[in-house]
Formats: sequence, C-alpha cells, structure tokens
Amino acid sequence: MPRSGGFNVTDTGAMNDSTLLLTIMMMFVGNGSAGTAGGIKVATLAVLFLVLWSEVRAHDRVHVYGRRLPSDIIRQALSLTFLSMTVVAVTTVFFLHTTAFTFMETLFEVVSAVGVVGLSMGITPDLPPWAQLLLVVLMIAGRIGPVTFVTAIAFRERKRRYDLAEGRTMIG
Repeated sequence: MPRSGGFNVTDTGAMNDSTLLLTIMMMFVGNGSAGTAGGIKVATLAVLFLVLWSEVRAHDRVHVYGRRLPSDIIRQALSLTFLSMTVVAVTTVFFLHTTAFTFMETLFEVVSAVGVVGLSMGITPDLPPWAQLLLVVLMIAGRIGPVTFVTAIAFRERKRRYDLAEGRTMIG
C-alpha cells in the first residue's frame, strides 16, 4: 500500500512512529522502474546498495551478475536520490516552521506527495490553502520530475575534449 496507489486499509494517524518511519521509507523508494508509482524507484535503491557494497569491499568499480555498472548510471542514481531527499527535507522544514503539525505528520504528508502515494495522516484538510497547493505541486513534480530528471541526464551526454587535473578531497 505505501508504494503505489494509496489504498489505505489502516488508519495511518493511529500508527506508531516506528511504523510511520517504515511507511515513509517505502513511500520514498516507491515501486519498480517501469511502474507508475513515484519515489526514487527500487532499481535506484539497488544501485545505491551496490555502490556501497563495492565501496565496503574496496572495489573501484561496481560489479553485479558478471557485469559492470556504468558510471553514468551511478551518477544518475546518486543525483536523483540527493535531489529527492533535498526536496523532502526543505519542504518538511518549511512546513514545520509555518504550520502547527508535528515532525512525523509533516514528513509523512510531504513524502506521500513526493512519492505520489496518496496516503495521509489526516492533516491535509487542516493545512492552509498555500500548503495544500504546495503538496499538489510536489505530487506533480514527484510524478513527472524524477522521470524527466533522469531522462534529461541520460540524453544530455557531452564529451569533453580535455580533462582537468585530479583533486583529492578528504572524506569522512
């Protein structure tokens, strides 16, 4: 239910915080890549886990099932995830400062809108009209945005005729 069409069989407002958090994570990920659900998609999450697994094993390339994942796929997955997380974080903080709802209620509504899920904790009717409109914009962006974003990155391939010197940044 939290990864597709918003069919609600339980009262989300009565859920424990741990259940809400799990539901929020599933709404954020969404469904399969060819599905109509929103979210970052299961394949994107799988790519991120494969990158992490390769990093833990100190491999410089990501291999899965006898194949190497191209670096552009990895960049797309990282960019899409970071962009989605940023939209969710900024909108949630904005709602927290401008409405009287709790963090979990606000986060749930925002992720449900971005993930195009259709679930609600029941606070949407009590939101100011501008906040409801912002949720509508998030729903449209959540449905069109990730697809358009990934497509734009995939088809915008420019080859550089030069390369810059390598710079090393300290991580961690």
